Amino acid sequence: MKVRCGFTLVEILIVVSILGILAAIVIPQYSSGTTEARDAGLRSNLQIVRKQIALYKLHHHGLWPAAEGETHDDFQRRLTSRTDEWGEPGTQFGPYLERLPTNIFNKLATVRIGGAPAGSNTHGWRFDPSTGQFQADDNHDSNADGVADHVSL
Repeated sequence: MKVRCGFTLVEILIVVSILGILAAIVIPQYSSGTTEARDAGLRSNLQIVRKQIALYKLHHHGLWPAAEGETHDDFQRRLTSRTDEWGEPGTQFGPYLERLPTNIFNKLATVRIGGAPAGSNTHGWRFDPSTGQFQADDNHDSNADGVADHVSL
């Protein structure tokens, strides 16, 4: 009598089907966790930069790191290098940040100064020089309601 070793085609199909069902259950849970982690990272970056902007303003006679009509380069230079009390190159204050963080959702580290409301996805961040508000500028809309999720963070 010959002894057969191995699995039948039916047994293999059953195992593959069970693995497929398990994957269908596990993958959405992992995906949700990834989005939550990215949201937490974005919130953390916003909090760090906002605190440093407030410290900059305290050191510089109430001035923001950028005024209307200025650019990303002005904003970045004032927060990442040493400045005098008026925000010009000097040795008295700063640097406040080593570098500007990258927006986790659109992979951009640039700052748009003023202009259209946040959510345009043209830059990583938006700074409003009239209010000092620093916001994420991505257009991530997880619930498809037409409003970028991170504008109000």
